[in-house]
Amino acid sequence: MPRTLNQLAQGDQTRILDVTGDDAISIRLMEMGLIEGIEIRRVGQAPMGDPIEYAIHGSRLMLRIAEAMRVLIED
Repeated sequence: MPRTLNQLAQGDQTRILDVTGDDAISIRLMEMGLIEGIEIRRVGQAPMGDPIEYAIHGSRLMLRIAEAMRVLIED
């Protein structure tokens, strides 16, 4: 079973496999560039752990844990 983006350790990099769901949140995640094959790296998080900061396409992106759980990543 693939891992989800929120399980990625600090500083680790991986590739996106899929975004689950077909609601407005899933569509918005894909519009932000979270699509199959894209490399993404976890770079930080808020002091209480939510949201989590990622580097993608040369930009920084903050996602809530609930949103990151929708993104499947390579092991």
